Amino acid sequence: MAAKKYQPRTDMPTTYSPAEVESKWYRYWEENKFFHAEVKPDKDPFCIVMPPPNVTGQLHMGHALDNTLQDILTRWRRMQGYNTLWLPGTDHAGIATQAKVEDQLAREGLSKNQLGRERFLDRVWEWKEKYGGQITTQLRRLGASCDWDRERFTMDEGCSEAVLEVFLRLFEKGLIYRDYYITNWCPRCQTTISDIEVEHLDKPGHFYYIKYPVKDSDEFIPIATTRPETMLGDVAVAVHPGDRRYGHLVGKTLILPVAGRAIPVIEDEYVDPEFGTGAVKITPAHDPNDFEVGNRHGLPQVQVIDRNGVMTGEAGKYKGLDRWECRKRLVKELDALGYLIRVDDHTHAVGHCYRCSTVIEPMLSKQWFVRMKPLAEPAIRVVREGRLRFVPERFTRIYLNWMENIRDWCISRQLWWGHRIPVWYCMDCGEMIASRNAPDRCASCSGTSLEQDPDVLDTWFSSGLWPFSTLGWPKKTLDLAYFYPTSVLVTGRDIIFFWVARMIFSGLEFMDDVPFREVFIHGLVLDALGRKMSKSLGNGVDPIDVIESHGADSLRFMLVTGNTPGNDLRFHFERLDGARNFANKIWNASRFVLMNLYDFDYGPEPERERLTLADRWIYSRFQSVVQEVTENLENYDPGEAARILYEFIWNEFCDWYIELTKPRLYGRDPRDRSTAQYVLADVLRGTLELLHPFMPFITEDIWQRLPVPRGRTIMRAAWPACRKEYKDPQAERDMELLMEIIRSIRHIRSEMNVPPGKKADVILEIPDARTRELVQAWSGYVESLAAARAGIRPALPEKPDQAVHAVARGAEIYVPLAGLIDIRQETARLEKELDLIGKELGRVRGKLSNQGFLSKAPGDVIEKERAKESELSEKQASIARRLKMLGRSPR
Repeated sequence: MAAKKYQPRTDMPTTYSPAEVESKWYRYWEENKFFHAEVKPDKDPFCIVMPPPNVTGQLHMGHALDNTLQDILTRWRRMQGYNTLWLPGTDHAGIATQAKVEDQLAREGLSKNQLGRERFLDRVWEWKEKYGGQITTQLRRLGASCDWDRERFTMDEGCSEAVLEVFLRLFEKGLIYRDYYITNWCPRCQTTISDIEVEHLDKPGHFYYIKYPVKDSDEFIPIATTRPETMLGDVAVAVHPGDRRYGHLVGKTLILPVAGRAIPVIEDEYVDPEFGTGAVKITPAHDPNDFEVGNRHGLPQVQVIDRNGVMTGEAGKYKGLDRWECRKRLVKELDALGYLIRVDDHTHAVGHCYRCSTVIEPMLSKQWFVRMKPLAEPAIRVVREGRLRFVPERFTRIYLNWMENIRDWCISRQLWWGHRIPVWYCMDCGEMIASRNAPDRCASCSGTSLEQDPDVLDTWFSSGLWPFSTLGWPKKTLDLAYFYPTSVLVTGRDIIFFWVARMIFSGLEFMDDVPFREVFIHGLVLDALGRKMSKSLGNGVDPIDVIESHGADSLRFMLVTGNTPGNDLRFHFERLDGARNFANKIWNASRFVLMNLYDFDYGPEPERERLTLADRWIYSRFQSVVQEVTENLENYDPGEAARILYEFIWNEFCDWYIELTKPRLYGRDPRDRSTAQYVLADVLRGTLELLHPFMPFITEDIWQRLPVPRGRTIMRAAWPACRKEYKDPQAERDMELLMEIIRSIRHIRSEMNVPPGKKADVILEIPDARTRELVQAWSGYVESLAAARAGIRPALPEKPDQAVHAVARGAEIYVPLAGLIDIRQETARLEKELDLIGKELGRVRGKLSNQGFLSKAPGDVIEKERAKESELSEKQASIARRLKMLGRSPR
């Protein structure tokens, strides 16, 4: 039967244009629903849920890295034959979204209070519909192969039903409660935030040492504090029971400076006698540790700072002052009255809001909490038992440490945008009613005056349910039964506590199983100096700008290479340029191959005896690459997998194999040409398929042009398998020897400045008979790739005159220079160059030995001079070696 003719598309443009290729193929993929997944019981599922970006967000480099890694795993598993679902969606982002709309209203001269809750929420939904799709559009530009038909939103109907169900079930089990507690209050966002949403930054501050006089005595207790303004809310001073300095004062009364209020001296184990003065002012309304001490001793709670960061009436004369202004004036008064002992400089960690960077105010308020210990215990157990694995493994310890020391989770937020707490209060009898639907009357007193709790739930409450709420829970759907537990979670190290831990305990509580089997943790994308990218530093790089200048494939490949799992990545534009050069290399090499396949008939594999050494070598190397890339992806090391592909494509396939096929492609033997064409097309196809998860656009475009059997898209092609019958270690060793010889000759030609078009007569001394036969049989490779005619000898009676010498494995290489270059002219040129370099090197070394220069010059200038010295030294040594080859000693 005649072979089927597959016509190559040889109309490839001369240069690669990412913009044209990317828009064309993404549209093709999406229109044909290649990303879509349905339940298929006869196939194994592979499922990833996308960490939902904020609906307010724009794609940043962290998103780009996170989603590139997810897409690599998704495309790879899809090609392996798994029924693959990558489920996308966005988070309603309570604080951030409400702030966006409030800013919009402010520009219109309005406030949320003027609109009222319902009209304000209408405006937020309008904003979401208008701007909320921006980040998903940007993810498409990156190449994300999500099932967009299944896109979810944390406040859509299904997810909201799940949130309501979870709240009520936890409430009924007694795991959700309401109580007064010290929470982290943001005066700007006007809401509480959880402990892990507080960013602790080291800031220069002061330790203020203050006298607290003992009533009716000349004695005093010295107190050290970083927040003197809170002393107006002090209700006691605590000392350690074993501290002899203050034992005689326990039970005595102190007079609070400025305020004049009488407060007791108490004993408590909480106090560290070695820290500060060993005596601690107790302010239960403004410090979580003091709150606990106050509860133990039945102390009152005096709130002196309000929710706007302004002093309350309890602060006396300081009422109405901003907390920072109060600090200044109070310290001044303490000094004037003789209570201020001293002020020491002190750098300490200050809590800031993760959203707006405002300094957090510990605030006593009534909030809703989740009781964490009963939920944390099974979440700890599944990790210890290996039912859920962190990659890299070191993050296991971090997770366990946090879970073992977890505090109850404050889940209420003083916002309007979000899932409103489903609890109503009876205004007549004070009954609290948790319900799925708004109740008509109070079950206790039958009163109808009911008001719903105004607060909403923490955004992480809904996103913690993401792996099962998005698959239909609380309904028992086919999707939920088939795709849950999901396969792997890919996420940054910065949200292990925010999100990962909450998904784990939520999955175990409501699905009785882990939400995913593995958690693949990656680092952060930093700037070139190793700093976190941020608006305040102005060092962020917009991924969309990079996609427009370099292409999505280049961005993806740069982000995944040169990085190891779990470690941070520094963004360098030089590496981005390198990735673009790689894409261009692939394009140009593929264009060359396709231009030489115009007469190719794809048929049966060539007979093994028709394969040359180069064919057997590239096939063998390709099998190793398939094996290594697959193993590294299995081990969650896509960076190493990408590096292996880069080395194979650039060095072995492009720089060596393609060059070695040219004599057969241009030769007269049609069977030789046909064999070379087959191997080129076959290896190129397989290589594109291996590369596809990393660089989806360029691989699809080239793959579609190949004159070989294929389906509708590379993303549904079978993942290449390692064909062990093509493994040929001997061919690899033989080819490596020939390559070593060729490299040595090329190096000599370069060192000796031999014109590129000039053929060199080379003498190879090879004692071993088999090696000699091998080099003789494939000497054409040396001739075509090293521009050299090789004379092969078992032994030489004496070394050739004026010949440059090199050694390869099993071979001595001699390149006679007579007739190849003008030795006298080249010697003179090198001596002149050596003289100039020597003078410049002397000048640089003189600078670097000058103490005046070293003490006054900026650091970067000194480093440039040192780099110049190193470069000149290398050049000097290189020229000296070349003069020695020419038989002259450098002067």
